[in-house]
Amino acid sequence: MATRAGATVQERIVELIHDRRLPPGAPMPTEPQLVDLLGASRNSVREAIRALQALGIVEIRHGYGTFVGRASLAALTPSLTFRVRTGPGGGLRALHDLVEARELLETGLIGEVVGTVSEARLAALEALVTGMTHDAGADRAFHALLYEGCGNELVLQLIALFWDVYHETGGLLAPPDGRAGPHGTGHRRIVDALRAHDRDAAREAMRLHFRDVKQRIAEAGAGVAAVA
Repeated sequence: MATRAGATVQERIVELIHDRRLPPGAPMPTEPQLVDLLGASRNSVREAIRALQALGIVEIRHGYGTFVGRASLAALTPSLTFRVRTGPGGGLRALHDLVEARELLETGLIGEVVGTVSEARLAALEALVTGMTHDAGADRAFHALLYEGCGNELVLQLIALFWDVYHETGGLLAPPDGRAGPHGTGHRRIVDALRAHDRDAAREAMRLHFRDVKQRIAEAGAGVAAVA
């Protein structure tokens, strides 16, 4: 196994996975085997495996062994949440950046959904819009369903990651105070544009969808500045 000079044990284990073309779910070499293959101490191998487990690169199944993981982007949720919470302005600047990144991603993607979304999915989206007043999870389900057929697993994981981090850090903002109605209206506008097969209207509807939360971030920032 060719190894880069100065590579850590953790990096060498990742290289081994690639060199052996081990797919997700494949069994990893045992700890003693890794010690021999890498010429590293047992403690070093054990620490590297723990670090890779935290990243989702390996999966430890107690009683069965260690397997190649799927490295879901969900593993990044704690570190990205920490970055937002500890960012400037009490985390509000980083939260704005997070929302803006999600907006850029979704306004680009929504144009691809137009013309491909089925009548059955439109009906399901409309049902979620109707349920948003009573179901806090309906918003997330709406966006997941929008892009379910895009065939891009990375996109779906990114949207889920951004949603999870926003959910964890949304306490930085004041409650929406009576904005639930317009919030639902924004989602319905998206569905109407999809039904009309209007890409420009769909992109504009998505931009408007994010306008409320960005306004709330701006208001929270103004409140922080006033207190300071």
